Amino acid sequence: MTEHYDAAIIGTGQAGPALANRLSQAGWRIAVVERGRFGGTCVNTGCMPTKTLVASAYAARLAARAAEYGVVIDGRIGIDMAKVKARKDAVSGNAARNIETWLRSMPGVTVYQGQARLTSAHEIEVGADWIGADKIFVNVGGKPVVPAIAGLDGVPYLTNESIMEIEFLPEHLIVLGGSYIGLEFAQIFGRFGSKVTVIEAAPRLVPREDEDVSDAIKDILEREQIAIALEAKCTSVEKTDAGIRVAIDTPSGPGEITGSHVLLAIGRRPNTDQLGLEAAGVEVDRNGFIVTDEMLRTNVPSIWARRLQWPPSLHPHGLQ
Repeated sequence: MTEHYDAAIIGTGQAGPALANRLSQAGWRIAVVERGRFGGTCVNTGCMPTKTLVASAYAARLAARAAEYGVVIDGRIGIDMAKVKARKDAVSGNAARNIETWLRSMPGVTVYQGQARLTSAHEIEVGADWIGADKIFVNVGGKPVVPAIAGLDGVPYLTNESIMEIEFLPEHLIVLGGSYIGLEFAQIFGRFGSKVTVIEAAPRLVPREDEDVSDAIKDILEREQIAIALEAKCTSVEKTDAGIRVAIDTPSGPGEITGSHVLLAIGRRPNTDQLGLEAAGVEVDRNGFIVTDEMLRTNVPSIWARRLQWPPSLHPHGLQ
């Protein structure tokens, strides 16, 4: 049996709860669907947890520089990664629980938990439940890109999501990707005490920024002993007795870097592959992003979609 609503919101990231609250205040009946943790990317695997790590790394950096301020610290400064992670989990977990409580308390809102799949322009299947809605709002966010690099399937790589679950300090972290996500983790773990190498295929870091900005970022990171390889395309990875060997191709010829762990940070792709968009006739581009106009309308009159804030990744490490 199909339960009918004025609107259905798929995903509880940044836009979803605020939209649900506004429609609830207008007296609408709303279905909210969440397949995972409430709060989406920002609360669970993006801005909020990463900034707790940034805060811990900043504290470590200040402690390491204490003598410059006339503060004497006896003994070695250590990092307890289990406590760092526990603090991150507490901050994100509290925010996620608050969002869930807020949604469930809104008048006229019914929360469904499970994978949403469109079966038409007005119907959604969520497990054994069927939802009908006059209007559907898609707010599903994204996930890390895993490129087609030779040997990658045989290496225990990290992504921007899984690296926040570790309770140890990598001895030597190799970061594939020299843009926002990769550089943030490079500095975090460099300040924690890991040796860090950043591999970027473009001629400069964060190539979407102005050249002087890229140069300034490179200078800051290098002053913190982070190694940077530019115009270096990763051609293969291999697990060896010494660690993970990353083969690179550069203008001066092939080379290799061996580290203890590899972080993939070359882009994000949308969570649209399991939504059944084709059944509703929703247009997507070649990277899976839902096509919208300036009012966030799709080509289907009853469906809107939140436009992601990052552009499609076409990074030369492998995604085409």
